[in-house]
Amino acid sequence: MDARRRSFLPRLARRGGGALLAVPFGLIATVTVVDILSPPEVHLGPFLIAAPAVTASFAGPRMTAFVGAVAVLAQAVVAVVRTSLTDLNHTYQIIALVLISVIVTFFAHLREEDESRVTRLRSIAEAAQNVVLRPLPDRTGPLRIASVYLAAEEEAQMGGDLYAAARTATGTRLLIGDARGKGLDAISEASLVLGAFRVTARREHDLPEVVGHLEEGVGSAEETEGAGTGSRAGRAADDPHEAFVTALVLDVPDHEPVVRLVNRGHPPPLLLRRGRVIPLETAHASPPLGLSDLLVPEVTVETFPFDVGDVLLLYTDGVVEARDHAGAFYPLTERLTAWTDADPPALLAHLRADLEAHAGGHLGDDAALVAVERLAPEP
Repeated sequence: MDARRRSFLPRLARRGGGALLAVPFGLIATVTVVDILSPPEVHLGPFLIAAPAVTASFAGPRMTAFVGAVAVLAQAVVAVVRTSLTDLNHTYQIIALVLISVIVTFFAHLREEDESRVTRLRSIAEAAQNVVLRPLPDRTGPLRIASVYLAAEEEAQMGGDLYAAARTATGTRLLIGDARGKGLDAISEASLVLGAFRVTARREHDLPEVVGHLEEGVGSAEETEGAGTGSRAGRAADDPHEAFVTALVLDVPDHEPVVRLVNRGHPPPLLLRRGRVIPLETAHASPPLGLSDLLVPEVTVETFPFDVGDVLLLYTDGVVEARDHAGAFYPLTERLTAWTDADPPALLAHLRADLEAHAGGHLGDDAALVAVERLAPEP
């Protein structure tokens, strides 16, 4: 068996073509037998055209051509048994079957080329998205981390939601955020924030300085897109689609049972502690990143307990704003209270399945979940 045939067979098997091939071959066999047994004035040969036509919908050009050839052979057998190959009626049926088989084989070739092109583009898109939204480490310092990303756009790996982790000399810094909107614009904003975080999270000593760099990242994109259009404050008044990013920046020290965080307009994290769910609400509200020209916020770092065995759940608003068929929002806190297993991977697996079931399998917005468990320090 040559290499080209070996590559064709696995491709056909992946598409379920092995089972589907029973349809055209069964059709050929049925039409041939019934046509031979039918009265002289009944001609079922034209139904054989359906065999290659059906095959072209799921198989490649080689298999389509092969089915067409079998259909032509079957029509020739019918002609010989019933009259002869020179019979005008059967001759025209054979010619028509040959022409149709050639045409559908050509269209099967075009479809296969299009599928190959789409596959290559999808691979490139997935690689690009993986570069932007890198997987979080399973373990960093005394923390165990699990994450889930659910993109609202079909065939997308990511949208406007974002998360990242960075190791420092004294602990771990985490970021979760949500860029306004969906699609490529949101991905562009998310990539700028992620890039700024990766550059500064390890370098800057204080969280306010990290947040300041994130703000500059969003602002630089606005200046590039809005060059010559006036200040961002003026554009915000005229443009209802002004870009901004809600964000939560956290610092988890290795040797202190606390978490320090800055909340820039993002849903508060939830602390899971011995069956209780505690929202970590900040006392000082701050606007999202990208709106500092409208509101000049004071970056306030707030500290909360985060001890061994605690699990911190970070999420975006796509989770709590997911609706069921009746329009009810997803009750995240209620579901967490009813779920006793706080192991991060198991917790997120449960939440993902429950969220998708609640939303009927289709989310109206991107959704991201990150679970962080503090483990006992290694001896």
